[in-house]
Amino acid sequence: MAGFLNLTKEKQVNKVVEIEICRIIPNPNQPRRDFKESEIVALAESISQNGILQPLSVRKIADKYEIIAGERRLRAAKMCELHHVPCIVYDMNDRDSAILAIVENIQRQDLSFFEEATAIEKLIEYYGLTQEEAASKLGKAQSTVANKLRILRLTEAEREIVSKFNLTERHARALLRLGSAQERLFLLEKIVKNKLNVEKTELLIDNYIGKVKEKQSYKKRSPVFQNVSIFVNTINKAIQTMQSAGIAAESRKIQGEEYIEYRVRIPMRSV
Repeated sequence: MAGFLNLTKEKQVNKVVEIEICRIIPNPNQPRRDFKESEIVALAESISQNGILQPLSVRKIADKYEIIAGERRLRAAKMCELHHVPCIVYDMNDRDSAILAIVENIQRQDLSFFEEATAIEKLIEYYGLTQEEAASKLGKAQSTVANKLRILRLTEAEREIVSKFNLTERHARALLRLGSAQERLFLLEKIVKNKLNVEKTELLIDNYIGKVKEKQSYKKRSPVFQNVSIFVNTINKAIQTMQSAGIAAESRKIQGEEYIEYRVRIPMRSV
């Protein structure tokens, strides 16, 4: 990057300097796991024509520099076969560096929603931030943060399907209405197969939950139905007993929409 703001070659804390690419190492707290090759190529083309317009953020670790923010720019610079990149060197500890790296990546808004939720979870659980603190650092409402964290209740298998078939965060949240991973995977197959949008997905889930509740209601009533069956069997047995004794008794079952009616006929001469 010759001629970029007349940069120096030595470390100056909080000032823009040029640093050898071979001395820059990735940040282990980088929330992004999937770097699209096409995006890196496009960025490399821009850098080759315009240079790196936004310096990388790094911190000094022994004789190396750890990235706080700017790994895509670093990858693109390597693709351009640059030897130095402009950086701002920050003096901060491990915790502050990790938090800044995560917050910076989340605020770029190009993480997948699962990566974003995982990063927020890390801020809260690993670095001891409350939901309120995390929301404040990210410039989001606490309810938004809470909703994003909820999608992490999906299993890895479910997340993989959602990501593979480009389903949205709203698809993912809709699935959380189901009680088990087995149910979610069952309906995910239908959602993917039929290419359902969010509205149709929610309708599918509504219908499924309705059927489940109906079955549960039936099971709750089943002991009563079993008792009714005993009563019916008692009637049939009584008729059979009378018939065995020579009484011409008979019964008739009438099926109605709201009830079942049994009519028993016993000849008057038998009474």
